Amino acid sequence: MKYISGLIAGFTLLLAGCSSPQVRYHTLVNPEPVTSSVPPADFVIELLPVGVPAQLDSQQIVIRQSDSRVVVLENDRWLSPLGDELQTALSTGITQRLNTIDVAGLARDNNKPVVRIVLQIRRFDSWPGKAVSLDADWSLSSQSAQKRIRLVCKTHLSQPLAGEDVQLFSAWQRLVDKLASQIGHTATDWFATNSEVCHRE
Repeated sequence: MKYISGLIAGFTLLLAGCSSPQVRYHTLVNPEPVTSSVPPADFVIELLPVGVPAQLDSQQIVIRQSDSRVVVLENDRWLSPLGDELQTALSTGITQRLNTIDVAGLARDNNKPVVRIVLQIRRFDSWPGKAVSLDADWSLSSQSAQKRIRLVCKTHLSQPLAGEDVQLFSAWQRLVDKLASQIGHTATDWFATNSEVCHRE
């Protein structure tokens, strides 16, 4: 009996040693909704799928370790592929700020004009202990009197990092939130006054 008990205990330890570490999932969506009492915008938005460099557009999280070396985190992943995470987070941030809706994938509401947002991520750097950095090109367009008008903007954002790696994910939420704020404020001024100023915040 002691021999069998020893075998069971050894087998249990073996299974525990072979089990994979638990995977942790992260999201770019800010858990704190934007509190805004602004009246509903005079337009709705249509945020198209966000373009992301192919090597980053997955659930796997890629971090930088030196000027030339990057690694893939084994036990941390985005909740969805990076492009989808960015689209969800930006759509949430912009619509909350403008008190409007995102009609991407929905039937059009002809009662309100649509401001289409196209965004391409050029750089999405995660460097624990140093900074997270984002470069993006984006444009706003709308159909007016049978003529399409368009504004093209560029954004560079960076958030210093120090200490634990867990700060990486809250830093990214803040950075994406800043991008949503830039796009939202630019869209509001552009639609109301034809301003060609791209907000920097």
